[in-house]
Amino acid sequence: MSGPYDDSDLAREADEKIRTFQRDSSKRAGIFHHLITLPTYHTAALSTDNLASEYFGEQGMLGYVANVQRKEIRQGIACVKHQNMAGSDMGDDHKEYFAGEAALKAGGAHNTMNQFAA
Repeated sequence: MSGPYDDSDLAREADEKIRTFQRDSSKRAGIFHHLITLPTYHTAALSTDNLASEYFGEQGMLGYVANVQRKEIRQGIACVKHQNMAGSDMGDDHKEYFAGEAALKAGGAHNTMNQFAA
């Protein structure tokens, strides 16, 4: 779709139909949900492409920090503490139980997981 058409009467009408599609089709079909796999697939592809262009381009790691990590933190997205979501705290508890202070843990006060406010 070409950008110049975005501000046309036809585009505005189409956008309104698209905006209300889920609600309107749910009423007509008697269903209450829509699968989100298609937009999720395309969102992942687009964001990965954008990140790769920045990360391996002039922005380097700043492409990730500025355009992903900071947004996650500011929007309160839980995955910013991915170690916790992956169960690192449980693994750390297990390691500490068997190795005590000598345990090489993923979490802890000085780990990246604890650098971000909840």
